[in-house]
Amino acid sequence: MHKTIAFALVVLTGFSAGALAANQMVYQKGRVFSSENVSIKKGDALTFVNDDSIPHNLMSATKGSEFNLGSQAPGTSTDVTFKEAGDIQVICAIHPRMKMMVKVTD
Repeated sequence: MHKTIAFALVVLTGFSAGALAANQMVYQKGRVFSSENVSIKKGDALTFVNDDSIPHNLMSATKGSEFNLGSQAPGTSTDVTFKEAGDIQVICAIHPRMKMMVKVTD
């Protein structure tokens, strides 16, 4: 009986650990993104970290995947979950040269 309980705990722990995928991080510093292209699975999140000394306003105007984080202060981070597959362009509304592409796959 002890072996059955131990096996069940190992299986349950394995499934729960696998279900908790870590967010990928995208940093903003020097008015650029740390990555120009990122691939994630539908339903996963990206964590946008402002490591800059100035605020940024991250947004997407890609139809079906619109978001606007508003002013993101230095030293803060925000998670964005991508619910639709496709290519999504993320920009900073304050700094037009800040652009990146997020490829969301099924």
